[in-house]
Amino acid sequence: MTDPEATSGGRPSQRVSIERRRDGRSERSVDVVAAEEPLEIRLNGERVAVTMRTPAPGEDIELAVGFLSGEAIVDPAEIATVRECPTRADGGVVDVILREGASPAGGWQRNFYATSSCGVCGKASIEAVRVAAPAVPDGPRIEPGVISSLPERLRAEQRVFDRTGGLHAAGLFSAEGELLVLREDVGRHNAVDKSIGRALIRSDVLDETAVLQVSGRASFELVQKALVAQIPIVAAVSAPSSLAVRLAREANMTLIGFLRETGFNVYAGEHRLAELASPVIE
Repeated sequence: MTDPEATSGGRPSQRVSIERRRDGRSERSVDVVAAEEPLEIRLNGERVAVTMRTPAPGEDIELAVGFLSGEAIVDPAEIATVRECPTRADGGVVDVILREGASPAGGWQRNFYATSSCGVCGKASIEAVRVAAPAVPDGPRIEPGVISSLPERLRAEQRVFDRTGGLHAAGLFSAEGELLVLREDVGRHNAVDKSIGRALIRSDVLDETAVLQVSGRASFELVQKALVAQIPIVAAVSAPSSLAVRLAREANMTLIGFLRETGFNVYAGEHRLAELASPVIE
């Protein structure tokens, strides 16, 4: 898949007038908030999903590719091009076009709806929640110190969060801790889809990726998206869910939660982490 050029895209933040109240007094002021607008994702001209996302130039293409791949609707290798339709007043539209003779996966459900808070809704059955994907190979080992450094490295690059304080982030890192891709969005799942979508468009990035670092919690949905992309390690600053832990263990993934500079919890796949020095017992 070639790296398509963005032809449209809104601003990731907006200025709004507010009343600021402090110490019993009020004044009119202006604040900067994270933008949230709908994006319609199409496949060969057919509507597939609507997601509430933070618009940014070029990122709608990444989001569409990441979403369709993460839901196992399309094989990224079968995408011919991605078209951004002319910007509408009520949101954006992206159309993913498959190569001639290619077709989406059988049994996928149309009319997904995704909010910025709960993720994708509208799956027609419990069976449809799980996406078939092979277990992740063992891959490289990583130093615990590298893992501990990732939240600060992620936070340091969150430019829109600095202005708004209202965005999630997802970053792809190498085993050495190099930041390869970072994307922000009002939706946790969108930030992950954008990051993985960018890596799929630039396949060399995905080849180097060892860790998906997220700024919030690790839900089943986010771990599954990493599994489909064959990313071996998922690290979160908050807690994982029980189903996320179960999936990570079944898929030979490493799942880390409550990640801080001082330490973290390993819920699955500790074999990818370099051994710590044994405590000295007097």
